[in-house]
Amino acid sequence: MMNVLLAAAPIGPLWWPLAVLGISVGLIVFLITVLRMHAFLALILAAFTAGLLAWPGTLPPAAGGSASHWVRAIELTTAEFGTTAGKIGVVIALASVIGFCLLESGGADKVVRRFLAVFGQRRAGLALLASSYIISIPIFFDTFFMLVVPLAKALRLRLGRDYLLYVMAICCAGSVTHSMIAPHPGPLAMAETLKLDLGLTLVAGLLAGILPVGGAWLVAHWLNRRFEVPLRDVPGSTLDELRQIAELREDMLPSFVASILPIIVPVVLIGGASILAALGGAVQYPRLFPWIEFAGNRNVALCVGAALAMVLLARQRGYSVARICERIGPSFETAGTIILITAAGGAFGLMLKNAGVGDAIRTIAEGREVNYLWLAYAVACVIRIAQGSATVAMLTTAAMMLPIVESGAGLPYHPVYLFLAIGFGAMIMSWMNDSGFWVVSRLSGFTEKETLRSWTVVVTVNSFLGMLVTWAASMVLPLK
Repeated sequence: MMNVLLAAAPIGPLWWPLAVLGISVGLIVFLITVLRMHAFLALILAAFTAGLLAWPGTLPPAAGGSASHWVRAIELTTAEFGTTAGKIGVVIALASVIGFCLLESGGADKVVRRFLAVFGQRRAGLALLASSYIISIPIFFDTFFMLVVPLAKALRLRLGRDYLLYVMAICCAGSVTHSMIAPHPGPLAMAETLKLDLGLTLVAGLLAGILPVGGAWLVAHWLNRRFEVPLRDVPGSTLDELRQIAELREDMLPSFVASILPIIVPVVLIGGASILAALGGAVQYPRLFPWIEFAGNRNVALCVGAALAMVLLARQRGYSVARICERIGPSFETAGTIILITAAGGAFGLMLKNAGVGDAIRTIAEGREVNYLWLAYAVACVIRIAQGSATVAMLTTAAMMLPIVESGAGLPYHPVYLFLAIGFGAMIMSWMNDSGFWVVSRLSGFTEKETLRSWTVVVTVNSFLGMLVTWAASMVLPLK
């Protein structure tokens, strides 16, 4: 019956995948924003829907070899879910260990204080910006913001001014690393979907994010002069507790080197192995390269970072391995939720690919002057604004652009620029349907209006400037 209905439909096969895209994305928006359904359930249902609505005969065979279109749609969704989870699960879990240990040991506090010592109190906001860009690399945004915002409040208590500027310093850096740099789930899954080298995306994301962060920082200064946000009590964090944080002696914290190693070592290992591979290290150093390649594997590198973070916590607090593992439990629970949502988003994006959305876009664009960078950016922006999640926007758009990457499509630049365009598009205009909006609002004590006037503006500036940087770099340094 379904086959007959589709065959009789006035819409042709070329346009049907785009109809599937519109229906399934609309379903996500409705389920998340109207029914307030959990993102995992909304994404899985949308993935099932995309598969069921796919044009009959387009879906590849599912496990078990069933010929039924309906069974293929369901089984293929679960298979894509497992594929995505298998690629990202270990890395996300290990990143959660690093984040927890840096928080519990005081290592992150130490990094921020050292940057303050270098930049001086007059440049306290710049110190927060620079340290946040480093600290936020392995720590999920929600955890990172909870970790660092007490320091912004402590600075406000110590210096008596610029609270908005300090909070925006954290947001300028954290929003970019969340969308551009693995092991954050969005860029990690994007690299897998687009079949890009993870080390290359890590280096590209770090470099491409610098100018947008700087531009957003100038806007944050302008906003800070335009209006002032008072320091308010928030649930779980009174001003008296914040004063205790501000007065904590630095000799009670771990050393700077020990604090930053769990972050820097994985970045160096992954990036170094990727750079050496790109320079032909396998040929030039046939005996050494396998060891470097092994150490630079993302799972191994994050294991090293997690081990360093656990040693730091053990030395600082006198914890045994058993005690550390007991304390890490809640972090694994958070990581599990993130893995579920990210894997469901990956399944949804890949089901759109299986439904032919990417092929349809490529076919429509053939013979026309289409800039795929701006197309990818626009699609990511629309999906982000519609349903709120940057990770969902990244995964969906990446899967849609995969056929273009696989075919080459005459791209005059390296596909890593598509990765950057999607990442910057997915951070635009965070508002009430984004959990990050409420994390910033509730933990900082901002009202909804203050959050819209500050956080929403900053991430939008980050997004647009980042896309301009990506576009310019693709023309000047195409890396082909």
